Amino acid sequence: MDVPRIAVVGAGAFGRNHLRIIHQSEHASLAGIFDVEAMRAREAAATYGCRIFGSLEDLARAADGAVVATPTSTHSEIGCALMELGIDVLVEKPIAHSIPAAAALVETAARTGRILEIGHLERFNPAVIALNSVITKPLFFEIHRLSEFTPRSLDVDVVLDLMIHDIDIVLTLTGDTPEEIRAAGISILTPKVDIANVRLQFPGGCVANLTASRVSTERVRKLRVFQPHEYISLDYSRKDVVRFRVKPPMAIDFAALPVTKDEPLRLELEDFFQSMISRELPRVTGRHGLAALEAACAILDKIELHSHRVASALAESGF
Repeated sequence: MDVPRIAVVGAGAFGRNHLRIIHQSEHASLAGIFDVEAMRAREAAATYGCRIFGSLEDLARAADGAVVATPTSTHSEIGCALMELGIDVLVEKPIAHSIPAAAALVETAARTGRILEIGHLERFNPAVIALNSVITKPLFFEIHRLSEFTPRSLDVDVVLDLMIHDIDIVLTLTGDTPEEIRAAGISILTPKVDIANVRLQFPGGCVANLTASRVSTERVRKLRVFQPHEYISLDYSRKDVVRFRVKPPMAIDFAALPVTKDEPLRLELEDFFQSMISRELPRVTGRHGLAALEAACAILDKIELHSHRVASALAESGF
């Protein structure tokens, strides 16, 4: 395979970004678009000069790989169907809406020998790539991911919509699974959890505090990590990292880490294209996506338990 032919399933906001990058890439060709909403498909096809597929079967005859940028509840069904048709897939995060659905994607990829990559975009953030090069023994994380309210991605709560990015990053940097989870969250503008605060404790003693909100008045994307003799501050939005270190006898040295600026989505898609050609595992595999989802679901269970306790306490108090 010289230049893989890539199709996009779903022409919403995320799908259009994928279409733009694929259309511009020198390492892939845009095969076309599939969307159940005909008008949206026509608009996207007109913008990028590509064909519209009438079915997944039509898509599979004209493409080598596909990006699944549809609502989370459809990821597993569409992704599995495409892999069964012989297509490699990149599935947007989160991998699926439930652990069984995610496990089905992982199993189908293993059985069919297809590439399955999950769109945990922050893994490809140049600042995160720079951070990876200096992580030694993380002891404490403080992470905030706040967004203004928008009507997108309301089929899932804020943990699966926003916090899942940081869950994946923490799991990757610690290389471990949390042994204790404490969490609280509330619904404000939607029936689902809109703001959540989580504390993860890992077997080696590392603790991660994560806050995510989609009802904030400002947009914040920051990660702070503390490890022996140093503190590192990362801004996802600015794509920069600053490292503070203790220098003998009692001095503080700080410097920005070198960061190669690039668009994370372009890097993610290029990783997918290369994986398709080499048949090697992508940077974010289905198992990585499943691990992040398992942690997220455990967090949601703790939030539900906390909500029941709060409701009981309020009822007993006469509220």
